[in-house]
Formats: sequence, structure tokens, C-alpha cells
Amino acid sequence: MESVAVLIVGAGPAGLATAACLSQFAIPYVIVERESCSASLWRNRAYDRLKLHLAKEFCELPHMSYPVDAPTYIPKNLFVKYLDDYVEHFNIQPKYLTYVESSTYDNDEKCWSIVAKDMSKCTTVKFTAKFLVVASGENSAENIPMIPGLESFPGDVIHSSSYKSGKSYSGKNVLVVGSGNSGMEIAYDLATHGANTSVVIRSPIHVMTKVLIRLGMTLAHHLPLNLVDKLLVMVAYLIFGDQSRHGITRPKMGPMTLKAETGRSAVIDVGTVGLIKKGIIKVQGSISKIKGNIVKFQCSKRISFDAIVFATGYKSTANIWLKNGESMLNGNGLPIQKYPNHWKGENGLYCAGLARRGLAGIAADAKNIANDIKSLIDSMSS
Repeated sequence: MESVAVLIVGAGPAGLATAACLSQFAIPYVIVERESCSASLWRNRAYDRLKLHLAKEFCELPHMSYPVDAPTYIPKNLFVKYLDDYVEHFNIQPKYLTYVESSTYDNDEKCWSIVAKDMSKCTTVKFTAKFLVVASGENSAENIPMIPGLESFPGDVIHSSSYKSGKSYSGKNVLVVGSGNSGMEIAYDLATHGANTSVVIRSPIHVMTKVLIRLGMTLAHHLPLNLVDKLLVMVAYLIFGDQSRHGITRPKMGPMTLKAETGRSAVIDVGTVGLIKKGIIKVQGSISKIKGNIVKFQCSKRISFDAIVFATGYKSTANIWLKNGESMLNGNGLPIQKYPNHWKGENGLYCAGLARRGLAGIAADAKNIANDIKSLIDSMSS
């Protein structure tokens, strides 16, 4: 049994940021990570051409800036290097291959009791912690929707986390399911590698440029969101025109408000819209069922495909191992409280990086958690 002040579950950006903020106050912690490395999502489950969609000033972790010569939009490999430097700078030493099986709050002892498995040694490790930080991420498990007949599809079926490049799909008919940033960028990558590409767009989306989103995030500090939204939508219309005849409609809620209230991001165009307008990428509606290699859409259209890429996001797995977390997380393992009050539960329970606010949200969560733990420790000792 190891007794610790703070146990952090997850060594992705959220866990690392929380560890760094705690170290600023010299608060001891232990950080456990089920994978064999930090930031495994970025390192192992991101496609090759990925860059951070937001400008670097919105993507820094606390207490450490990017190198002065870093580009405005950080590519995947440079971001991983930044995280490695971050780990070294703050001397963060995660216990890798350590998988949390359960954590419960002990009312008598007033602490969290955590049971974990050390996969490298095949042994059980037990912790008690005064404070518990859920930093296992909203992206801890792949989400593939249930589609009738999917199991009969003879071709490749992969989640976007396994997609690296369109090179191997040249000349093939490929369907991308999902029209968020990953889905639209993967569709572009496939098309530019010579795949006959279709993308399923089931719901309205805002399409923006990186420059527009950077402008919007900057203006949001000075102007009301509805005003910023009106400006962004107007400029986006000037850039992209009316996209409804190509199967892309806009939500009624503006892009900044939509992000603030639902966590849904605008799609930052990398060239996909241009290829849709030229007919190089085809837009499809919802799928009704699959039979063999034929995908039937709700409009009764039937198309044969060689591969399907599901860019349908991820889900949190915190509810599988976290017991007594009802004060903070709902049935989907996401915060009950709306931003900005989402990060704190009862009995020393916290979450970092679950508010769908990207790296800026992670940085804010980490600072809030460390400040709160420090004030509680100070009040205990006074």
C-alpha cells in the first residue's frame, strides 16, 4: 500500500499539466499511465499530417512556452517533442503500464482507495490518496457506432485513431464516417492520395479557416460571443459561399457559442471544401445499413466501398474504474457541471481535460486543481 497526497490517473497533456502545476507548489504526487509512454494518443493514434488546429498561443501547457522559432500551427511531431521536453523540465516520472482497476472513497479514513495493476510485473498495486485527479481523457476509448450489417463488410474497417496516411488507399473507394476536424482532414488526405472518397455529413457544421478561428478566439476576450459569431459567420460566407447545395449546412448557433455550450468545434478547412465543390470528394447522408461491401444510405442511395474509416470520436472510460464519482461525472464519464465549474467534485476529486476545451482548457483545469489542492492543504496545516 502506497500512501500519496495526490494520485493523477493519466499521463496525457492533462495529467502532465496537473503534475507540473503541483510541482510548482512542491505538492507530492504520483501519476499512473496505462500505456508505455506519455501522450500515447498524440504519439501513436494520430494521423501523419496532423497539426494543432489552433494557433500555438492557445495550445501551451502551464509554465512552459514553445520555442521562439516554433511555427504558428504546431505539427504533431513538434508537439510530441514539446511534451517530452515538458516531462523532462518538470521531472515528471509516470508509472507506466499501470492500469487503474478501481477507486473508491473511504468515508472512515477520508481518502481515496485505489487498486491498480502493474502490467509489466503482473502485480496489483494499491494506493491511498487524499486527492484524486481524473486525467485519463475524454479520448480514452474509440467510439464506433452500431450500424446494421457492419460486421458483414468485407473490406477494411478502421477508427481514425488507426489511420496514418491515404497512401495505401489509392484507387480504392473509401467512405469516411464523421465530419469533424479529423473526418474532414482524413477525407482530404485520402482524396489527395488518389482514393475515391466519400464523407458522411449527418449534421450541420461550421466551416472556418485557421485564421478565422484565431481571430475569433482573440476577439472573444474583448467582445460578446454573439457579436464575434456574427463576424465569423459573415466572413466564412464570403470565403466559402453557400455550401448547402454541396450537402453542408450551418448550425443555427454561432461557432464560438456552439463550442462554449456544447463542446462541438468548428471544422477548420484544410482544402476539403474545395474538393467537395469540385466533386472530387462526395458528400453522403446518414447510413441506414450495410450489406457486404454495399453501403445503403437513408436517401436509398447504394454505393460499393473497399474501406470505411470511422472518424466518430472517442469516449471517456473513467466510469469503468471510478466509483463514488457521481458528484463530478455523468453516466458517460464527462463532467456534470458546465464549464468553468466542471473540474471539481466532492471529497478531493478532480478532473482535468474533460470539458472539451482543448489544450487551453487543460491548462486552466490544471492550474485550478493545483491552486485548490494547495489552499486545502494550507487550511489543514493551519
